[in-house]
Amino acid sequence: MANFNFNKVILGGRLTADPELKQTQSGIAVVSFSIAVNRRYSKNAAQQSETDFFNVTAWRQTAEFVSRYFKKGSSICVVGTIQNSTWTDQQNVKHYRTDIVADEVMFVDSRSESSVGGDDAFAAPAFATPVANAPKFEEIKTDDDLPF
Repeated sequence: MANFNFNKVILGGRLTADPELKQTQSGIAVVSFSIAVNRRYSKNAAQQSETDFFNVTAWRQTAEFVSRYFKKGSSICVVGTIQNSTWTDQQNVKHYRTDIVADEVMFVDSRSESSVGGDDAFAAPAFATPVANAPKFEEIKTDDDLPF
């Protein structure tokens, strides 16, 4: 079998606290936040639910996006990778941590469904700005004008 390595995770949940944007010493934007994800299962024919908490780190533009548009309680979808860290503290105790590094972050709630943070908290960025070198498209009136 060929060498197969794959590390991708998709999580949907709610932020447990307001994200705080920080800068590295070299000026790179970073934000760390936690999301709560409900997990349902059956036990003795009864539906049960537990909540898992995941630590997420986002960098650069994704970090700025999260800190600007998401607040505590916001629904969020995160696509990223899983990273494990280990370190030994001053008392020689080994610690383990698993984080999600976000590659993509998306809104889950529609603007009208979100009540967290007021009316402007979930105002999506204006993507309708025309691009300078956008191609010009020619309107075709009938199928007879198509080149195929």
